[in-house]
Amino acid sequence: MKTLSRVDLLILDDWGLAPVTLDQARDLLEIVDDRHGRGSTIVTTQLPIEHWHEMIPNPTIADAILDRLVHNAHRLILKGESMRKSDVKQSGLDVNHAA
Repeated sequence: MKTLSRVDLLILDDWGLAPVTLDQARDLLEIVDDRHGRGSTIVTTQLPIEHWHEMIPNPTIADAILDRLVHNAHRLILKGESMRKSDVKQSGLDVNHAA
């Protein structure tokens, strides 16, 4: 966990695909707390921030994690169709649009 706390950039990809356990939430809090103000963290997710509390079993820990991740954050909200869907359509492999 010390290594994760010290990297220049930590990327949490596909956050929120499944709920975390209480132990995982505590570990994540420790990591983001140690990193707070020291390194950059990128979080990618399809889950809106207002639903993140549903993924973390303890509301106090959820508040602490969110406070550290969202405070001073730059948020990019992407809209539109998935690029993976676009790639499939362009390749001609989309079975829903086959002739």
